[in-house]
Amino acid sequence: MAQKTRHIAFIRLSAMGDVAMTVPVILAFMQHHPEVKVTVVSRAFFKPIFLQIPQIQFVSVHTHHQHKGLWGIFRLYRELKALGVTEIADFHNVLRSKILRVLFALRGQKTAYTDKGRLEKKQLTRLEEKTIAPLKPMTLRHIETLQKLGYTVPFDTLYYLPKEALSPNVLEQTGPKQQLWIGIAPFAQHSAKVYPIDLLQNVVAELAQGPYRIFLLGGGRRESELLDTLTPLGERIKNMANKISFEHELELIANLDLMVSMDSGNAHLAALYGVKTITLWGATHPYAGFAPYGQPLDYCLTADRSQYPFLPTSIYGNKKVAGYEQAMRTITPQQILQKIYSILSEER
Repeated sequence: MAQKTRHIAFIRLSAMGDVAMTVPVILAFMQHHPEVKVTVVSRAFFKPIFLQIPQIQFVSVHTHHQHKGLWGIFRLYRELKALGVTEIADFHNVLRSKILRVLFALRGQKTAYTDKGRLEKKQLTRLEEKTIAPLKPMTLRHIETLQKLGYTVPFDTLYYLPKEALSPNVLEQTGPKQQLWIGIAPFAQHSAKVYPIDLLQNVVAELAQGPYRIFLLGGGRRESELLDTLTPLGERIKNMANKISFEHELELIANLDLMVSMDSGNAHLAALYGVKTITLWGATHPYAGFAPYGQPLDYCLTADRSQYPFLPTSIYGNKKVAGYEQAMRTITPQQILQKIYSILSEER
């Protein structure tokens, strides 16, 4: 009797950075277990990330429509069952994915979930003076999840997405690449992770005097308007907010020579392509396990803990701490520029 083909579904519904951090793990898994079918279950918005991996089947989750509530979760379960999914790697571990795991487990299917290390992270962000040390990266936590399912997945090399050529849609906005390209993504979901716009102006103004093409990245009307205030600083500066689709934005990011980002999704997207990525950390810290994949730790510029000894105060930047509102200002424009020049000098 022929052995049934194993078919694993990776569950990670949100957010951008978290979804991006699953990609190297999935690439490693596919390289070492090509006999296993792979399905990724996530929000439809993230599908372009996985389109570059043709062997992957993508299932879009619509939590406000057909997959809303308990009946919606059951509908998703039936969809995955119909595809022949035999096991679940739950990289999210929230109520919706937990229920999905239970439904598969009731059929005798193997499931495993990622331990997010909540207690360790609570200790890291406690509001007191403390000595901090790096926690396990989320990528390695996901590897452990696969080990629970019985898979050995070596993770001692780097796994990147292929860099796509720039399409006419992107080139219409960027023009041909004739200089080093720098992407700057100054926004994040929470204000405690956003670099002050007046300090960013100093960074952009100096870069605009050099042999670089600078692309400002963001989304939404408010962010686009703020980025517009930076474009008069130089003719080589281009505000890309709302100019191209997410799929085409990935093309642009993949072809950058350097990304400067907050602790946000754009940093993780750039890292997926092996783009050198500088990240700025205010209330959060790379030690929490969310540093961009494959990037040296010294590319992470953190707020001054001698002035703000409780840092980090939050894992995701959503907690506001009185007196710590200006912590990000301790990362000076000069520090950022020095790091940029140091990295770009290695490219020559």
